[in-house]
Amino acid sequence: MFLRIVRESFARTPRRKVLTAAALALGMAVATGTLSVVLDVGDRLALEFRSLGANLLVTPQADTLPLEIGGVDYRPVDAGSYLPETELGKLKTIFWRNNIIGFAPFLEVPVEAQTSRTPAEASAARSGLQATLLGTWYKHAVALPDGATFATGVAKTHPWWRVDGRWFADGAAECVVGAALAHRVGIKPGDTVDVRAGSDSSVATRRSATLQVVGILSTGGPEDEVLVAPLEVAQKLAGRPGSFRRLLVSALTKPEEEFARRDPDKMSPAEYDRWFCTPYISSIAHQVQLVLPGVEARPIRRVAEGEGHILTRLSALMWLMTLAALVAAALAVGATSATTVIERRAEVGLMKALGAGNGLVGAFFLAEQALLALAGGVAGYALGLGLAQLLGRSVFGVPPTQRLILLPVILALAVLVALAGSLVPLRRAARYEPAPVLRGE
Repeated sequence: MFLRIVRESFARTPRRKVLTAAALALGMAVATGTLSVVLDVGDRLALEFRSLGANLLVTPQADTLPLEIGGVDYRPVDAGSYLPETELGKLKTIFWRNNIIGFAPFLEVPVEAQTSRTPAEASAARSGLQATLLGTWYKHAVALPDGATFATGVAKTHPWWRVDGRWFADGAAECVVGAALAHRVGIKPGDTVDVRAGSDSSVATRRSATLQVVGILSTGGPEDEVLVAPLEVAQKLAGRPGSFRRLLVSALTKPEEEFARRDPDKMSPAEYDRWFCTPYISSIAHQVQLVLPGVEARPIRRVAEGEGHILTRLSALMWLMTLAALVAAALAVGATSATTVIERRAEVGLMKALGAGNGLVGAFFLAEQALLALAGGVAGYALGLGLAQLLGRSVFGVPPTQRLILLPVILALAVLVALAGSLVPLRRAARYEPAPVLRGE
């Protein structure tokens, strides 16, 4: 009898039931689309932010105070501490090793440069130019402890750097020249640059190299004023084989909250495990220090905090859109439910006169809303997948991952919205007295 009454209710007012299901479907479509994007937004934004540069700076713990102008270290090459290049493979052994997108070591060497296009022009070329040679990797294969290799360098940590020409080959006697320096001196791809480093007082301590200019580098930063060459060349000029001075690491991280900023030394074992097993920039920095003894790993705060602020605001916007869609669906359900209860006053009065209590009467209406919610939820989920594709492509250029686990979540939300929208009409139905209703009062 219960199911028969529910079935006949659908048969008598199909248009209103369709409107209720449509309202739920639209609300669930928006919820599905926004939730799909929210679940992907952290990883997607982290990947997008990695195109803005590294977010972790690694330097020797016992290093001297740096003398930096415009981001370039001007300390003498014999001052300060250095790190061994051979230890860098250990970065891919930390707990969050898969979150390490790339890393690039750097070594700055003050040099004296002389440029010439042909040997005949050498005597007329400008000589004695004081400049800085920045040694790094472009695309370098790093040997890992497990026997595998990992390709990394500024191609991954600084993808926005642009070269007119081509990048140098790691290990070759080649370089790229910063755009500002090239414009000032008149260097072009194909030129030759003779660089010398070391003490002026002793020829024996002077080190030199002849480099082929293969490209002009544009970064919009201090690198526009330097020569950028393979790390091996800088190590030779500095007399520091296998060493570098600083390391930039690009890692996928989770935005930090208050818990992430706590001192790990003051955490309980359970709190420490939670912090260590979460990809906060601080926990990844801590793990880097564990595998590379003698280093200090510091988050680049303007990058890490900027990521956190943008991700938090975008996530909040998506959740707000989801909440607004659910509220709108609940109001639509409430309006149709109220109309249904008013039109069926006589039916409610008759059921109560026959002995039905408020619980049974409410169960009839709630069963109808639950069935409508399931139908609207399934339709809304299907529509929401298309909306998620549209949102993902417009925001990130790629569609979000489809998650089947969202279907039961959406169905549960649809049922909750339908029940929430029916509460006020059901309270009105509970107040109906059979005698006045059946008399038409």
